[in-house]
Amino acid sequence: MTEVTAPVSVGTPADRLSPRDSQALILLLAAVFVVFLNETTMSVAIPTIIKSFGILPATGQWLTTSFALTLAVVIPITGWLLQRLNTRPVFITAMILFVIGTTIAANAPIFEVLVLGRVVQASGTAIMMPLMMTTVLTIVPMHLRGRIMGRISIVMSVAPAIGPALAGILLQAFNQQWRGLFWVMLPIALAMLVIGILRVPNISETRRVPLDVLSVILSAVGFSGLVYGLSSIGEAADGAALVAPWIPLVVGAAFLLLFVVRQLSLQRRDAAFLDLRAFTARTFSISLGMLAIGMLSLFGMVIVLPIYLRYALHLETWVIGLSLLPGGLLMGLLGPVVGRLYDRYGPRPLVVPGAIMVSLAFWALAIGLGADTPLWFVIAAYTGLSLGLAFLFTPLFTSGLGALPPHLYSHGSALLATIQQVAGAAGTAMFVAFLAIGMAGAGEVDVTKATAEQISTGVHLAFMAGAFTTLALVAVSFFVTKPAAPEVTEESLGAHH
Repeated sequence: MTEVTAPVSVGTPADRLSPRDSQALILLLAAVFVVFLNETTMSVAIPTIIKSFGILPATGQWLTTSFALTLAVVIPITGWLLQRLNTRPVFITAMILFVIGTTIAANAPIFEVLVLGRVVQASGTAIMMPLMMTTVLTIVPMHLRGRIMGRISIVMSVAPAIGPALAGILLQAFNQQWRGLFWVMLPIALAMLVIGILRVPNISETRRVPLDVLSVILSAVGFSGLVYGLSSIGEAADGAALVAPWIPLVVGAAFLLLFVVRQLSLQRRDAAFLDLRAFTARTFSISLGMLAIGMLSLFGMVIVLPIYLRYALHLETWVIGLSLLPGGLLMGLLGPVVGRLYDRYGPRPLVVPGAIMVSLAFWALAIGLGADTPLWFVIAAYTGLSLGLAFLFTPLFTSGLGALPPHLYSHGSALLATIQQVAGAAGTAMFVAFLAIGMAGAGEVDVTKATAEQISTGVHLAFMAGAFTTLALVAVSFFVTKPAAPEVTEESLGAHH
């Protein structure tokens, strides 16, 4: 596969990708759009599903949490998978899993089967995200990455923006029957699978890497324990948790510690399941930390805000979806602009104002939401949040992964995607827990029975916690730099052997 790594010949303009590489990128972007769209349609549908199955909000959050839990377990394995298998078979595997999961969810007779369908869907999504990132890093030269990452951010922003709006409109069209969301998604996913089988080229270079089974077990128990424990916090606040949250948290932390020790040992002979030497790149570590805080804030926001709009302001689902649409579309439209600005000016002039905007949006919601808050205020604050995130995500992805050498791309992509999901689960857990604590203090934990004032009390507490968390985002943003070259070199890694 020499064309992937061969230097550009003298006099050849290096401002575009080859037709084959462009085709691979377009198909991967389309597939990621589909799986991201699916992931975010649930946020608006959750209140309807809660009512359909007669469950508490803390139980309903498992539709998003089980998704994040599966991603946290499966994504670390993709670091190994992307080295062993080529692009097309990995793509096909991901889409088959997604199609099977969508079919299960569409036919789910009880809530537990619906969660199972989401888990199988998430297994496909978990493979697709690192596959796209690793492919981009393999085929796109350093000076074009801001522009290409900007295009990726369109997909990563517009899909979540359209998701809630589409879900709201479909729920209205299907008379609040949430199964319609999955039946609409199924033919789209099948079409992507067929196109992938026929047209996705093999881009990556494979190498034989042994699979360390002990590492797989340690990471699965460690990450799932952590995400499960975080997710149980919300249920514990409602009094519905099966086990005390601290038990899976302690077990998860212990297994993660053993996982880290195991990887440090395997790294000495270049056989790590997930190579943690990516963290020796300062820019990668800082970018990862900021992305974690950003994802924590975003996931918390998208689980609590629809509940507030539905049960405190008594809005229809389609209105809720359309209310979230302007912010997401703005984030998507700004993607290419932010990418070009990154290529020209680097990340700091973008991430500092971006972090400030995110924090201001949370403070506005924490202070301004009440039982009779006008809808325009919510839309304005959410649009401000989306604007801030637009200035954060593209520069952080690009500078963070750009600080790694090529052979750590798959590991860096897997680490980044895993931390994102753990942070997302933490955000969901934190916001739902504070929502439940605030509502319990006001006298009611069931959102379907609570008054607008009781829900607003819980929402205020949740967003206040988010507002304080985003202050860390602002503080760290001043330390992000643009790597001129990988910050971890082959020579420095050789010292570990």
